[in-house]
This record gives sequence, structure tokens and C-alpha cells, in this order.
Amino acid sequence: MAESRKRAPTKKTVRTAVKKTRRTAAPAALGSGSRLVIVESPAKARTFAPLLGRSYSVRASLGHVRDLPKSQLGVAPEQNFQPKYLVPTEKRGVVDELRAAAKKADTVYLATDPDREGEAISWHLIEAAEIREVPIRRVVFHEITPEAIREAFAHPREIDMDLVNAQQARRILDRLVGYSLSPVLWRKIRKGLSAGRVQSVALRMIVEREREIENFVPQEYWSIEADLAKQEAGSVRPRRGATFRAGLVNLAGKRGRIQIPNQGAANGLVTDLRPASYKVKEVTTKAASRQPEPPFTTSTLQQEAARKLSFTAQRTMAVAQQLYEGLNIGEANPVGLITYMRTDSVRVAESAIEQTRQYIQRAYGGDFIPKAPRRFTTRSRGAQEAHEGIRPTSTLREPAQIRSRLTPEQFRLYDLIWKRMVASQMAAAALENLTVDVEAHNGESDHRYLLRATHSQVMFPGFQVLYQEGTDDSQDETADRAKLPELVAGEPLTLAELEAKQHFTQPPPRYTDASLVKALEANGIGRPSTYAAILSTIQGRGYVQKERRQYLPQELGYLVNDLLTENFPEVVDIGFTARMEDELDDIAAGKREWVPVVKEFYDPFSADIARANTGIAKVKIEPEPTGESCEKCGRPMVYRLGRFGRFQACSGFPDCRNTKPVLNVIGVACPKDGGEIVQKRTKRGRPFYGCANFPSCDFTNWDRPLPQACPSCGGLLVQARAGAAKCTQCGYTGVTRRARRDGQEAPEEELAAAPA
Repeated sequence: MAESRKRAPTKKTVRTAVKKTRRTAAPAALGSGSRLVIVESPAKARTFAPLLGRSYSVRASLGHVRDLPKSQLGVAPEQNFQPKYLVPTEKRGVVDELRAAAKKADTVYLATDPDREGEAISWHLIEAAEIREVPIRRVVFHEITPEAIREAFAHPREIDMDLVNAQQARRILDRLVGYSLSPVLWRKIRKGLSAGRVQSVALRMIVEREREIENFVPQEYWSIEADLAKQEAGSVRPRRGATFRAGLVNLAGKRGRIQIPNQGAANGLVTDLRPASYKVKEVTTKAASRQPEPPFTTSTLQQEAARKLSFTAQRTMAVAQQLYEGLNIGEANPVGLITYMRTDSVRVAESAIEQTRQYIQRAYGGDFIPKAPRRFTTRSRGAQEAHEGIRPTSTLREPAQIRSRLTPEQFRLYDLIWKRMVASQMAAAALENLTVDVEAHNGESDHRYLLRATHSQVMFPGFQVLYQEGTDDSQDETADRAKLPELVAGEPLTLAELEAKQHFTQPPPRYTDASLVKALEANGIGRPSTYAAILSTIQGRGYVQKERRQYLPQELGYLVNDLLTENFPEVVDIGFTARMEDELDDIAAGKREWVPVVKEFYDPFSADIARANTGIAKVKIEPEPTGESCEKCGRPMVYRLGRFGRFQACSGFPDCRNTKPVLNVIGVACPKDGGEIVQKRTKRGRPFYGCANFPSCDFTNWDRPLPQACPSCGGLLVQARAGAAKCTQCGYTGVTRRARRDGQEAPEEELAAAPA
């Protein structure tokens, strides 16, 4: 195909071509002429078209229209890494239609997404459809609203080849790594495996965290806490209801916290503390404040949606795309509800800030507005400050007003984004932190101890009336203790109870969607548009799986990681991969050319590939036993991995070809025969639930069964929709209440049903 042999145009040639078109036709004003506008998706086109008027024709490219071929490398290292782009068969009709439409237009406006990938899509559209004779304008906007569209069309620009080349460099680097490493894995481990430049680093992080957990040696330590009470006047007995708890800090006058390594040391301290006299040494009150977080970036949205909504990163981005591109909410035309959702900036337009402050004034009053608007600074390396944070396109569009027009997923995510934006412009929460230091003196040993009790009280809620950020910790260490009684320095206290507690240090937690995205961003691995793909890819390849929302590496993941780490240390090195992202940022900023960047990576990498192909011994994978015996021949069953995931197979293969699926047990008994209910999938991948004893038991249900029995008849409850439960036998309906911990929702197995 002749197109594939064309050289990618340089920045200079593209700019020259655009300047020529500008001399032949000035940017047209809205409402006149024949203009073609190209966007990526039909949903975006439906929202976009009514904002422009009849003089504009809006067409969708259905995403990318060109890419590297799947059947070959498609990159020529010996020719300055010249890419070979092809139009996929399924996109040829789309390209032909766009080419024909462009020939009839006076001007072509490219309105693809405002990031590097969107810029590259626009460039590929021009090249694939061979748009040469008509003026081409690139329009960029971060929300689909009349104001933003008017502003974008009033200030069109040329295609930014720096952004295009940064995206090209990323695509070519990923192709060179994937198509070079994967054959090594086929020869050394087994066929069908694959490796990626960024995904392999994420896999390494998960594997190393798991080994850190496995090698962790818990250390014993103890703490001592005393229940103390104010004394009744003229009595040494505790005053009723006035007890409070204080923890042992150290010997009086010593710095730091006392170390209690074992029970013997704890018992000795308890023995010394029990007969001691107690009095208030000091009472300290300090004012403090908590500031709201900025509007969401892609990373923080994925983290918070994982914590609070139990959304995967991929699910979050899919729903956010729907909110951005526009939905029918009862107005004349579809409405874009949020700004662009792939961003690492927290900047917010002044108009949005002012509108939000006006809303807060009306809804909450002037006390909840800070004197000056909040303006946040982006800390992410390589952030594009021309972008905005993720926010509602109109703060006045309250979630409750449009709830009936949204799906449960759309509403929950929009509600999260809306609250975060409004809270970001609200006043800080005012707190009062109270610290009471208690001295315990044993007259016989003459030891003096320091105990401390703390309490934090919210004096003014500020933004917290609307929103509080979630946390990745299983326990909130800043949680307030019980309120302290009124105490004064020198006041005697009575010991009501003394308790020594044994503790053990804990290993680092396994990664979740939220914590892995946070770690990737902190280490400079990937960019906003790649996080969801990274997480879904390492799962889809069978290298890791999720249990209770935590990532666990599988045997195959260990093997692939170890082979890559040993033989391609730079490829899976966190620091090296982060530096590569910085170099891609430099290309986007026009500071570096893309070919030298790719060459600096490829030359040593290709040498490593050559050594690996000759020097590595083949890795033998020992199948993991299931603990069961084959029903046909009696030999042990083992786990194997196929194209559709793990399954059980007889170890006597090929003599015995018995196989069974791996059951995804959810911990609920079948209402028909008492067997385990398991999650299954249809041929098209839709999940459903059925009895593990099929075909002898035919129980199935589309909705997820809940562990609690129906409070009305004792039958099986299922989660029919978000926040609702119904009985499969008596028709009872209720709500599912999730236990709340640190603003997070508990796992589904902790759901409890209650009458609606």
C-alpha cells in the first residue's frame, strides 16, 4: 500500500502546509460557509452538533483511523525508526466517507481530544483521508459547552507536531519493546505471552511488594493504656461517667515514645503503674485547620472512585467518558456534564471558580466561603497546565436534579466529581486539638511516668459538610478519641483500669487500584491516559489477579517478572522508565527530537535482546496442584492457564484430558441444594451466578447473591441494583447498607440488608 511507504511529515512541513492554507482562507466565523468538524465518537458528535448550528457538518472518526500493523513490527530501526502506518480494514469505510466530506467543505476543523493522543488522531486523520487542498484548523477545548466551543472556534490553531511526535515516540517505543520481548518469553517460558514497556514495571512493583510481604518478619511490641477518672469531691473514687483513656508515652522527662518489646517488660511497667498516684500535669489546647483537596486529576479520580465507589480504573474512565461526551438530561440536546477527564492539572477556570463561590453563598452561606478564591498548584511532574482539573461543566447542575436521567454509575461518579469541585472552594474546617498530659508517680520506686490523652473536636465543619477524601489505610489513625472531661493542671485522678496490649508490626499492604495508581503517578510511570490500560493489561495477561480488591501476582507473573528483571533490568527499572516519560515530555515541549530519544533507548535494548535469545535457559513451569484427584483416572488435578484464564486439568495429560473450570466461589449457599454459588460468565463475557453442582442443580441468577438471609422469609437475597436488595422467593425489597470505614465502602461480602 503506497500510503504505508510515506515518510511521516516533519514539524516544519506540516506548519508550512498549514500556513499555505491560511493564506487561501481565513478562519470562518460561526454560522457561515460549509464546514466539516471531525470528532472521535458519535456520542461526542451528538452533543457537539447542536452547539454549532446547521452550517457545520459534524462527523465521527470512531477513534483512531491509522495504526501500526498487528502482524509485523511496523517500525524500521535502520531507517530512523520510520513507522509503517496502515488503515485497518474496519476503518476504511470511515476514512473514505471523511475524505469525501472534506472535498465538499470550505474548512475542516479537527476537534479531537485535547491531549497528545487526540493531537495524533487529528494528524492521522489528515494523512489517512489525504486532506490536502482544504484549509485545516485544530480546535481545542476541555469541556463541551457553548462558551468553550465558541472560544475554541474563535482561536483555531495548526496541528502541534511536537505533541504528535511525543505520541509517536511512545507508540514506537511500546511497539519495539512489546514485539521484541514477547518472542523471548515465547521461547523461554511458553507461547502466547507478551510484555509491555510500562506494564512490566507495574508488574515488577506488585511482585516486589508481594515478596516484601512474604519476607516480612513481624516484630512484637506492647502498649499500655490507663482508664482514668476525675475524683468525687472528698473521695478517691471515680466520678461516674468521667473516665477517659490515656496511653503511656515514656518516663517523665524522656524524649520519644517508650519501647515495650515483650510481655515481661509490659508486666513490669503495669506492676509499677498500678499503685502509682495520678494527676493532670498539663492541659494544652491548639487551634488547627483542615484544607480541602483540589479538583480531581485523572489519577486522584481513579483513586477516589476505587476507594468510595469500588470502581476499577477502567470502569471509572469509561463512565467519565460518557459524562464528558454528553448525555440526555431532559434538555433540548445532550449535555456534556464534566470537563475532559484525562488530565494531570488541578487548574480551574476563573469563571468556574466564581460560579462555584456563588453557589456556596446561596446553599451554605457566607461563612463557608474563604475570603479569596482557592487556586491550586499542580505538583505532578510533566503536568500540562493548559489543561484543567476534572470538574462539572456547571456547578449549578446539582447531582440530585439530574439523578433520574443518569444510570447509577453515572450518577455516583458525577456526584463524586461535583462534590469535590464544590468542596475545593469552601472554607477550611476549624478544629480544636486538646492534649492532656498525666503524670503517674510511684512513691516506692520513685518512678515518674508520662501518659497522654488527646481529643480533636470540629469547631466549624467548613468543606467537610459536603466532602471528605478517602484513605488507603485500613484504619484511620487520626480518628478522634472519646471526648475528654474538663481537666485542669494539678488535678488528682483515679486509676480505674490498666491494660497492656500486645501488637505486631504489619507488612506493607498489597496494592489496590487506588494505591497502585497513586504509586505509578508518584514514580512518574505512565501518564493519565495510560493508568487504566496498565491495570487491565496485567490482569488480562494472567500475571496478576485481584482478591478482595488487592493485586496478587500469579506464578506466571513471577516467572515473567524474574526473567525480565534479570535480563532487561533497564526496561523494568522504575527510575529508567520515569526518565523516559520525562524525555517524552521534552519532545512534547519541543525541547528534543523524537528519533534520537528512541535511538538512545533502542541501541542497548537490542543488544540485550540478542544476548537473551542465546543465553537464557528455558524456564520450566511446574503446574500447581489443586489438592483434588481426577474423577476419571485418579491422578492429581493441577491448575493450568489457557486463553480464557485458569482452569483445572488432569496431570495425566495427554493420556487423560479431563478438565474443569476454576470456580469463583462467592461464599453464598445455593437455595435449591445448599451447594456453593459461583460466579460464571456467558460466551459473550456477561457475568451471572449459578450453583457449582450444575447440571444436577440448575439454579442461576443474573444478580449477585448476598450472604444475608431475607429478613422476611429467610430466602436468598440478591443485589438487584446499586444500593438495593430483593428476595428471590418472597419478593421482599430492601436496601444494602455498607459498613463505613474511613469514608470507604466495605467489601460486598459485608453488605447487610435492611428494610427500605
